[in-house]
Amino acid sequence: MTLSARLRRYSLLSFALAVLGFGLATSAAHAAIYDMPPEGSDVVGKLQHIKTEEDDTFVKLARRYNVGYRELRLSNPDVDPWLPGDGTPMVIPTRYVLPNVARKGIVINIPEMRLYYFPPEGSEYAGKVVTYPLGIGREGWSTPLAKTTVVRKKADPTWTPPASIRAEHEKAGDTLPAVVPAGPDNPLGQHALYLGLPSYLLHGTNKPAGIGLKVSHGCIRLYPEDIASLFALVPTGTPVNIISEPYKIGWEGNTLFIESHPPDANGDAPVRSFTPWVESLISATADHPKAPIDWDRAQAVVEKADGMPEPIGVTVEQR
Repeated sequence: MTLSARLRRYSLLSFALAVLGFGLATSAAHAAIYDMPPEGSDVVGKLQHIKTEEDDTFVKLARRYNVGYRELRLSNPDVDPWLPGDGTPMVIPTRYVLPNVARKGIVINIPEMRLYYFPPEGSEYAGKVVTYPLGIGREGWSTPLAKTTVVRKKADPTWTPPASIRAEHEKAGDTLPAVVPAGPDNPLGQHALYLGLPSYLLHGTNKPAGIGLKVSHGCIRLYPEDIASLFALVPTGTPVNIISEPYKIGWEGNTLFIESHPPDANGDAPVRSFTPWVESLISATADHPKAPIDWDRAQAVVEKADGMPEPIGVTVEQR
């Protein structure tokens, strides 16, 4: 079965289950797939502006629009995440500066809690970029920065919790079995991509409300529908680059943008040092020494750290 056929089959199955009342895709968006920007440009997507309905919450909206909970909280700081109310204006932060690394395989930006997949040349989706929100490792179980590969794929995985996690659960009065079978109680969900890093993998979840939060024991979680999509797209051997890039800087035509995320990935700690983003901005404009940068605006965007790209300069130079 071809990749497109597998994805069509998944979409039809999701729709059928929703009609039958299982609710698998009633409020879930499909993966965000964008054309790669032209040479010299780095920005994809666009912001969406909506008005909430009476029964909306950030958890519901995040899954509906394929973003993480924290992304909505940072971009809508004055809206109550549990009772936004009927008709409340909100922005959905679905515009992105692509990370400043090789656009190949899977790129995971920890501060952003977002995955980017760049399909290889010759594939059906060559020239596209696919992006998904993530849940990542919590305090004490941080997801490591590394370059690795997808070494194995498994549908309906079982979970063998390590001794440290079993001890943690035991202390809380929750005894874990040596092996958790596939099924609704399995925290790995229905699909898993195993990495070359021992004990780390990309997987689904039986608690989708945790996407966009630091909640895991170091593994990287995706919405069930997103991991199913990524599972179909990604072959074994795909390179994986796990990075920390809280300040993403790039061009759209002749306009320079900066996108800032809290450097600790929690969304609460303030920016403590200007050096990293200043160095990134200087590096990004090295080929444009006369680019008129609005440094005050750049600093304001960095301090706000709401995850939305903002223009900070325009040049008339030929790129």
